[in-house]
Amino acid sequence: MSMLSFEKKYRVRGGTLIGGDLFDFWIGQFYVGFFGVTTIFFATLGTLLIVYGAAIGPTWNLWQINIAPPDLKYGLGLAPLKEGGLWQLITICALGAFISWALRQAEISRKLGMGLHIPFAFSFAILAYVALVVVRPMLMGAWGHGFPYGIISHLDWVSNVGYQFLHFHYNPAHMIAITFFFTNALALSLHGGLILAVTNPGKGEIVKTAEHENTFFRDDIGYSIGALGIHRLGLFLAISASFWSAVCIVISGPFWTRGWPEWWNWWLELPVWS
Repeated sequence: MSMLSFEKKYRVRGGTLIGGDLFDFWIGQFYVGFFGVTTIFFATLGTLLIVYGAAIGPTWNLWQINIAPPDLKYGLGLAPLKEGGLWQLITICALGAFISWALRQAEISRKLGMGLHIPFAFSFAILAYVALVVVRPMLMGAWGHGFPYGIISHLDWVSNVGYQFLHFHYNPAHMIAITFFFTNALALSLHGGLILAVTNPGKGEIVKTAEHENTFFRDDIGYSIGALGIHRLGLFLAISASFWSAVCIVISGPFWTRGWPEWWNWWLELPVWS
């Protein structure tokens, strides 16, 4: 059933963080607000800068366009526009757009009288990006340690960083992050499958209830986490995956410079083995 007929009821004044009534408006079905304006500004400017970078680059091939960070010799300073300065400006625009979007989500939540769980969860996705292009480069002393903006170039960067630490998948924080990613996929597939199973019955059958949902999992695995519990679990798994992915890259370089397999020597040196 369409919810469009109910929208006017919830399009109330207030809840804004900045700008008051001046920016308290909608365009079509989208709430704008002050942070909607800043999102549009940063996203548009960043996109135009990427197009400019492609224009001065050697190719328009979408797969090969590359906006590289500054050379390591520039350290944490500003680089000339065509030698990494463009990357720095695009990074600022990306941060502005992402953070503005999260704050816009907070304003919408405040308007509707909801909790701030959505912007809180989205902030962990922002954290993963910030860890890669701000925190790690700052800890290593040069913006050049950030990843390039491009498809093939970004994949090459990921591959090169992995080989730099010999076997990156031996990184313990990476192991934890991957575990959370896979478990999150498992939980979402189970939850999505269950809801489709009970609310999308075959022709002539009735929609099943929460009792059917709980009974299925009690019969299947001996326990049902419940409707509220599965969403708490999903939120926990998702933000944990983002958090540990940020940790795994931040500790690689600033705090550990050797091959990650060497980190596990402590296990081989335990007294129990001798």
